[in-house]
Parts: sequence; structure tokens; C-alpha cells
Amino acid sequence: MANTIVLIHGYSDKGDSFAKWHQVLANAGYDVTQIYVGNYVSLSNEVTIKDIAEGFDRALKYEAGLDPNEPFDAIVHSTGMLVIRSWLTTYATEEHRKKRLRRLIALAPASFGSPLAHKGRSWLGAVFKGSKAILKPDFLEAGNEVLSALELGSAFTWDLAHKDLIGENAIFSDHEDSPFVFTFCGNRGYKGLSSLINPDGSDGTVRWAGCPLNTRKITIKLLEDVPDGERVKLEPWGNPQIPLIPIDDADHGSILREPSKELIALVVDAFKVNSRNEFTDWVNNALEKTKTTREKMRRWQQFVVRVVDERGDPVSDWNMQLCRKQKGSACLTDFDLDVHVYEYDKSLRCFHVDLDHLQPEVLEELHMKLIATTGTELVCYYGKGSERFNAAGKKKSPRKMGRAV
Repeated sequence: MANTIVLIHGYSDKGDSFAKWHQVLANAGYDVTQIYVGNYVSLSNEVTIKDIAEGFDRALKYEAGLDPNEPFDAIVHSTGMLVIRSWLTTYATEEHRKKRLRRLIALAPASFGSPLAHKGRSWLGAVFKGSKAILKPDFLEAGNEVLSALELGSAFTWDLAHKDLIGENAIFSDHEDSPFVFTFCGNRGYKGLSSLINPDGSDGTVRWAGCPLNTRKITIKLLEDVPDGERVKLEPWGNPQIPLIPIDDADHGSILREPSKELIALVVDAFKVNSRNEFTDWVNNALEKTKTTREKMRRWQQFVVRVVDERGDPVSDWNMQLCRKQKGSACLTDFDLDVHVYEYDKSLRCFHVDLDHLQPEVLEELHMKLIATTGTELVCYYGKGSERFNAAGKKKSPRKMGRAV
């Protein structure tokens, strides 16, 4: 007997947007009584993604009629990915949750937010996306708490990744109990007037590089007294390769409302996966089928950096420069970084790099320079590479009381 399939929509949307997928699943032979379409409110300024996740848990029991340990599959769109990941991680003691979710179909997931989220909190965001319920107290509210979590480099997605992707106890792993994740995204942005808001390397709303769960963490210690061999640490990870499967001629909306035959076939096959070996075969097959689509797309890399001092306190005023040395070149050159500073914690920043421009395949060296300030002359940061020298070439003590980053 097939699992119940739960459909979870995204920000400022409704479950009705899954009408086409409901019909697709019915045509594929799924019992419509086992397809549950979830609905939640995202435009209230007081509601958080964790609130929505807990509402989702109650809906599984009272609306979908599932027993507390009954397994299910899910199709999520956009912010729906953060809802189900939050549901999986909210209570560390409830490890059975990850065993319940068997297959996760992610359509244009906002796994690491959206470059449009911070714009949604503006007055224009309230006008175009805000609640239109005139007689209700949340009129024109745009869901500030949800948008804060969706902002690039947010504390929410940073903390969430440390719960389900990074570390030896990651929820998404190679273990048979771990959910099978299938990630899809359109290979183009919006058309028409909406094309004016298309961010680079995106489907119009989410970045290609921010969709899949292929996440790695590197910790770099710039403290002065740390041995050079211990400065860089590659943190353990448990998640398997979960690549992005690009869908030709689809954007953030059409992948949900107008799925192509190719996408439908890939999703139907995904629901047949029952083991890690079958998952690996599915991934290899999907990558081969979408090879031509991938070749149309530029390559992008997104990474989030958080700077803290030796006490673990956030450093809010900092600047990072990356320089490259390529084969055949004798000098270091800067390269462009699209950077977004997280509004509520400026120690967190999200960077976006065009790999086709960077050309990592001919990259010989990569250098990082970090400059941080406390904002006062009484306290300064002092770490590796910040030494001062006198005329004789000997190190001098810093003029200010220092703390190393």
C-alpha cells in the first residue's frame, strides 16, 4: 500500500496551487483519499516557520488522519521546504519524525532562502504580497517572521543546517532511515514584467545554488596562537549527494502550476525509490536525462559566512576579500562577489559567485583577507596576519587592546 502524500505550499500561497499535481498523482494511480493538501497562513507578522511546522504536525494527525508513527511522502514548494525541515528538527527527542518522512519531492525549494525575501518587508512588499483581508488585524501584513527566516544568510537557515545537514547526527544522511530527497528547479527566471526582478542564477525567486542540500561547512580560525595546521577544519557531514535536477523552460511558479511531462515522469519514478541503491540509480538517471538542460545554465556557488570572536560572540562589522591566482598568472586578482548582509545579525552574510567567470578548474590559489572592527578605538581585533613591524623588521605589539577573530 502506498504512503499518504502530503503537499505543502510556499510563502503567500495556498494549497489550491497544487491542483495540477493532485490530478497528476491521481492519473498516476494514487488513491485521491491518500493525497492531503496542506494550507497555512504565512502573511501574519507574528507567525514563524516553527509555528507553521507545529501546525503541520497537528494537521498530519487531525486533517490527514495519520497515526503518530505512520510514514508519509511529501511534495513541497518553495518555503514548504523550510516548513518540513523545521518539523523534522524542532524536537531533538522525536527521532521518529525522520523515519516517518520517506520521500521528499522538493520543487524550487527555498532551502537557504531567497534573494527577494528582504524586499518583501518593504512597503511595496506589503502592497503587492501583504494580506488583503481588509477587516482583519493583519491587513497588509507580509509575514515579517517568515520573511526574516527566508532572507539570505538568515540565522534561521544557519541554525537549521546545523541540525539536519551538518554533523555526524545529520537527519539527511546515507542511512536507510533517512528521507530520500529529490530536488528540482526551473532553469530560467520569470518572463514579461516579472523578469525585472529576476536575480542572477535563479528561477526568478530562489537561487539554483541555494536549492539542493549538498552542504559542507569549513571552520577557519584566525586566532594568533592557533597552530597553522589547525586553522582550517572541515566539519563532518552526513548528507549524501542530493544534486539539483534542472527542469527546462520552467520558472518558480510554472514548476508548480504547469509541470512538464519530463518533470512528472521524474517525480513518479522518485516515488518508486525504496533503497539507497535505488536512490543512487535515480539520481544518475535524472542527471543524464537533464544534461542538456544543465548545459544551458551558468554555474553558481552560494556560501554563507559567519564571523565570531574568540568568545563566540558575533562580529557585526567586517569585510572579506577573496583573491585568486590562476594557472599561467603571476599575480593575485580579486573576483566579484554578490554579497547580502543579514539584517538582524550582521555577523552573517551570504555570498554568490559566478563559477563560469571564476573558472575554478584553472584556479591555482585562493586567498582570503578578513578585516574586522569593533567600532571603538578602545578595543580592536587582532589575529593571524595582523602583526605590525618596526623599521628593523621585528614584530611590534598592537597599539590597542586586541581580541583575535
